[in-house]
Amino acid sequence: MTSVIYPGTFDPITNGHLDIIARSAVIFPKVFVAVANSPSKKPLFSLEERIELVRQAVAHLPNVEVFGFSDLLANEIKAKKITAIIRGVRTTTDFEYELQLAALNRLLTDGVDSLFFPPTEKWAFVSSTIVREIYLHHGDVKELVPEAVYLALKARCE
Repeated sequence: MTSVIYPGTFDPITNGHLDIIARSAVIFPKVFVAVANSPSKKPLFSLEERIELVRQAVAHLPNVEVFGFSDLLANEIKAKKITAIIRGVRTTTDFEYELQLAALNRLLTDGVDSLFFPPTEKWAFVSSTIVREIYLHHGDVKELVPEAVYLALKARCE
């Protein structure tokens, strides 16, 4: 069975991420969403919270499985016998960075390739960083994130 992995910090998961996951789930029989611990990024949500928010966001997609990890992505790919890595790219800057990661991951995984998904136009401007910035300045992010994330952010303000 072809299985792909979509790794990220997902702090928080956005509608742009969800769109890439849903599009991947149409193409591939199994999609793993790997939520990276990434403590150096000082995430707004804990790893456990992010995993749960992603699970809630993808609950309608039966062939998507969510898990958290703190190890090298390459090790997770080998352990789960992943056949490709899904990455979203919004800009040429994203592409340049992702191209480097793709080459590194191909080396570390004995040839697993990365597939780059451009965003749907509706979500091309959305990133977790932008969502956190709007949230931290008390702006409304309701249209940018899944309902579970919106409610979790709203609860943090109360």
